[in-house]
Amino acid sequence: MAAELRRHTMLIGLWVSDPEGYRRYRAAMAPVLARFGGSFGYDFMVNEVLRSEVEMPINRVLTLVFPDRSAREGFFADPEYVEARASWFVPSVSHVAILDEHCAGPAGQGR
Repeated sequence: MAAELRRHTMLIGLWVSDPEGYRRYRAAMAPVLARFGGSFGYDFMVNEVLRSEVEMPINRVLTLVFPDRSAREGFFADPEYVEARASWFVPSVSHVAILDEHCAGPAGQGR
């Protein structure tokens, strides 16, 4: 049960090929993310990648933070999110790399 109460963070790299479509995706998914207690921890636009473990371009790096793993799973399975992803994310993002996922306690301890 203690593991279930640990904050879940995802580090994601994207290649956004259509910034306007991606903006619409973010607007459509934001209420769903909030409903599950999620948020964007960090969001960076990247103009140069010096080293990469994956063979794909990345021009955006962000973190998604959820209260726990079950909130993360509920968010990605939510029908409203699935619709926003199909309508806006899929046509506007060419590549996705999940760079890291981890759980941390309330004070950011543990992994």
